[in-house]
Amino acid sequence: MTSNASSDAAVLSISLNGAAHTTQARTVRDLVAEMTGVAVNEQGLAADGKRLGIAVAVDAAVVPRGQWHLHALQAGAQVEVVTAKQGG
Repeated sequence: MTSNASSDAAVLSISLNGAAHTTQARTVRDLVAEMTGVAVNEQGLAADGKRLGIAVAVDAAVVPRGQWHLHALQAGAQVEVVTAKQGG
């Protein structure tokens, strides 16, 4: 009998913007990159240096962009991702 323990362990169940979500992301930066399809550097910017226009809160606490790469996600975390939009 084979075990899927290693692949099961790689997936976290979180709440993302109020909905159940599974992810392989281990940090906020990983989650933002997964959501946007853009590589994100340690400053929380796109790899090309452009701002993403995204803010993230985990368990009701805003995570500063420069801390995204350090903020580990935990199973059951309540994550809110807000995207800035231009216009009225």
